[in-house]
Amino acid sequence: QGVSGTGKSTLGVAIARALRMPYVEGDDLHPRANVDKMAAGIPLDDADREPWLALIRATAERTAAEEHAAAEKGSAAPRGVVITCSALKKYYREILRGRLQPELIDNNILEAGHPNALQTYFVFIEGTRDVLVDRMSKRAGHFMKASMLDSQLSTLETPIGEEGVVVVSVEDSTEEQVRIAKGGLASIMGDSNKDEEGKL
Repeated sequence: QGVSGTGKSTLGVAIARALRMPYVEGDDLHPRANVDKMAAGIPLDDADREPWLALIRATAERTAAEEHAAAEKGSAAPRGVVITCSALKKYYREILRGRLQPELIDNNILEAGHPNALQTYFVFIEGTRDVLVDRMSKRAGHFMKASMLDSQLSTLETPIGEEGVVVVSVEDSTEEQVRIAKGGLASIMGDSNKDEEGKL
């Protein structure tokens, strides 16, 4: 989790590999209209983001349901899924946690009885504006323009201090970020819950 330029995708892939979980790129779940707006330098508003956040949550729950089904057939125990997402506001994170369900969420995506109990954890990548601008200026092929970073930073409600959040620095190596993330998540979940299903 974090604003554009923090390296969410790189870290998400690395954490997924380290924890042997499937990985989903949250940006790939944006509807075409959102991508077009961002490519044009137009910030998204809550009306744009809610369907996207709903789809991310539904994707996490669907993946968890598929893992449960596979486990019942004798495959490896379900471990969860890693999904990258900016999740700038607490309101957005509550949707991703499954605690808020706007009208746009299809509650029938999963079979009855599968959990809104899917535990959700966040790894927040923290960095200063100057570092992020420098990183974004070196990226190619991404629809987010550096000029929109200030909009994201002004929208950001830091998750630091919220339950289920691990903080890593954008200036650390990916390897160090993964080490901190794994240690933080293990501490949050506790030894007895290390294999509990979850989403990053």
